[in-house]
Amino acid sequence: MSSHQTTQTMKPATAAKKLGVYLEATPAEFQEGVVSRAELNALQTDPPEWLQELRRTGPHPRPVVAAKLGVSIAGLARGGVSEALTTEQIEALKTEEPTWLRRERATQAEARKEAVRIKEKNEERDAKRS
Repeated sequence: MSSHQTTQTMKPATAAKKLGVYLEATPAEFQEGVVSRAELNALQTDPPEWLQELRRTGPHPRPVVAAKLGVSIAGLARGGVSEALTTEQIEALKTEEPTWLRRERATQAEARKEAVRIKEKNEERDAKRS
């Protein structure tokens, strides 16, 4: 019996997420097809112009917007941002620095400090056990 390997494919939404781009802004042929693992690797290593442009100017998906603003995805929602934003819109928000953005950045900074504190506490506990 011969084993033949099937090509791994993914939905365009999954590929867009892995590429860090907003699916609705990708070309129609990308949105309508399936993406193989090899095609995804090729897009990551040698991105075509449309992908480079999307990464540069957007619109960006919420995880990318949140990272660029230094807040959580939930923080974006609390701030009323539910749609994809362009790089220009993100820069404008950074410049304006509305109250919700300052508050969410502070919340994110506290969450990071707490995560570090817990990690150090766990490492200390593990060291004592050893």
